[in-house]
Amino acid sequence: MGKKSDAELVSNRKAHHDYEILETFEAGIVLVGTEVKSLRAHGGSLQDAYILVSHGDVILKNCSIAPYKFGNIHNHEERRERKLLLHRREIARIGSLFQEKGIALIPLALYLKNGRIKVKIGCGKGKKTFDKREALREREQKRSIERTLRGSRDE
Repeated sequence: MGKKSDAELVSNRKAHHDYEILETFEAGIVLVGTEVKSLRAHGGSLQDAYILVSHGDVILKNCSIAPYKFGNIHNHEERRERKLLLHRREIARIGSLFQEKGIALIPLALYLKNGRIKVKIGCGKGKKTFDKREALREREQKRSIERTLRGSRDE
């Protein structure tokens, strides 16, 4: 039997633009059946989602998972709180990072791993506006250098 590959279902593209990610964690997530089916159909968004640590639990808030198209009266609530599953040591580490001033917990992606849905959590500091501009400028410079190199190879 071959190993199933990881398939990204939903990603938070803006997170890398708005935050400097210092550390990442992988967590399981408590879902109901229609949420899983909806996510497998790429019906989710991490746009305004954030993570809180309270009473020893790590909770994903404001994550939107669209109602399942074929779900009946047993369909799930779209923006409910969802508990994340981590080891005690990881929760303690995340909790200590969360206590530091300026550190935010951001969900980076929801993906499939061995048939189970996982959440990639990033601990990061918010970027200032000038940092964002500088990152865009660096990316543009890299692209232009690659373009010129490709152009010189073709001739």
